[in-house]
Amino acid sequence: MSEDQDATIVYERGEEVVEETVPNKHLVYFQDHWVLHAGEDDDGVRVRRIPRERVQYVERSVGEFGDEVSTLKNRAQTLADDLRDRLLGEGETHESHDEEEPTHINVADK
Repeated sequence: MSEDQDATIVYERGEEVVEETVPNKHLVYFQDHWVLHAGEDDDGVRVRRIPRERVQYVERSVGEFGDEVSTLKNRAQTLADDLRDRLLGEGETHESHDEEEPTHINVADK
């Protein structure tokens, strides 16, 4: 396996165990499936979705893994920022709410 470009996935396909080595960018994990670039035809790109339960292991370069983790971290931060803006209002920050006094609401049985 090339140290910086390839990924290997070993999975069950029917009764056999298949090992495929592909470029890192052609193998992604999405919605509990490994998605493998399976080629192209007149209709466009074909992919093979492999349920995680059928995968024995995946090997890929550490550099690619680091890039993916960084991308996921950035996406999570963006999502958190978007949620904070929606919940707290445009332009407000979490720190500004920490400085405010708590609001007390009396709840009485009627």
